[in-house]
Amino acid sequence: MRQSFPHKILSIAMVLAALCVSNLAVAGNNRIMSINAARVTAERALVETVYGLKLRATEEVRDLVAANFEGKTESKTAAMLKGVKFEEITYDPKQDIAKAVASVSLDQITNVNGDVIPLNNKVFRRVGFGTSTPSKAGPLKALRAAEIDAYKQLMKQLVGFQLESETSVENYMLKSDVVRTKVMATLFLAEITEFGWESNGDAYIKMVLNVRDVSDMLGQKIVSDTDMIEVEGLGAQDDDFGKSKQKK
Repeated sequence: MRQSFPHKILSIAMVLAALCVSNLAVAGNNRIMSINAARVTAERALVETVYGLKLRATEEVRDLVAANFEGKTESKTAAMLKGVKFEEITYDPKQDIAKAVASVSLDQITNVNGDVIPLNNKVFRRVGFGTSTPSKAGPLKALRAAEIDAYKQLMKQLVGFQLESETSVENYMLKSDVVRTKVMATLFLAEITEFGWESNGDAYIKMVLNVRDVSDMLGQKIVSDTDMIEVEGLGAQDDDFGKSKQKK
């Protein structure tokens, strides 16, 4: 059955409206998902800063050759956090990357070690990023890798690390040489002072731990040569090191 002219206009208008709604839904979905991812990563960053995280890292170099280097770092945290506020949320539609700035003010906490720490309503503030497009996640992954590397560097300076070395020499020639380092510790109340990306895409994070403040909060002396420990963590987007090893 054919429709009259007015009915045709109405049908076309309904189809166009449906298409517009559909397009808006797709665009809105990307934005909302990316923003939610950024919010969650910002919340995780707050938990790691305030309550702390447990970290285990190993590094190994064989025969003094960088190509034989292997490093692995794992982290874990869990806590109940409430009162988080999002001070700023931005979204770049071209890159499909969202940024969230989250903060929380706490009177006291029980950290991952079970220590009750008075914070006197200290305000903690952290940034999180997220995307709904996997191909755009490279810079964000590099930044997270840099963050974990910074935590590792802080722990090695604060609590030290275990080193094992085995060297074999025959006829005045080095036959084998192995160096291993291990660190396993808990870290909390570390703060990020700067982060960004180099021109080649590698990420960096500068992190600081105020040893005196942590000692005062815990009510016990933390042995350290300095009141302030500052480190820089690094993270890469592309595994060109692994690719070069495969070619050899």
